[in-house]
Amino acid sequence: MTSAQHLATIERLCSEGFPQEHGGSDVGAEGPGYRIVELATSEEFWEDDGTAREETQEQYEADRDGITELLANRWGRPHIISLASVFERSVDGEDIPEPWGILSSHVPDLHLWRADGHDRWVALGVSQWARDLPFQLLLVVTEIDPP
Repeated sequence: MTSAQHLATIERLCSEGFPQEHGGSDVGAEGPGYRIVELATSEEFWEDDGTAREETQEQYEADRDGITELLANRWGRPHIISLASVFERSVDGEDIPEPWGILSSHVPDLHLWRADGHDRWVALGVSQWARDLPFQLLLVVTEIDPP
């Protein structure tokens, strides 16, 4: 996707309604009050010595930072939040609302904005479920406040 396509996707998701049930979509996960969209997904790293993984992580973080600059022009500098404490709270048994609970298990931090005129949160993050699995550049649009 190009930068213009990313911005169009963000604008569309800020305007449309949310599904009534939790589930998957062709581009991510969704549920009442949120959508998580996979903007890009890398290859897996089963046979990697660590070099390709490191380079891919750097590229995905650079892609996130590029989109962050575009959104900063629209909504100002993002809040950068760590999800580590949210993950710890969920492991300790606290019921964390979605999308924050699932994100905390595989996204270390998010670039977060309150979307002007939409009453929604917009977030970007780089996900990796496990060392050998792909990286994903994720876009989150939600009306659910961060915990």
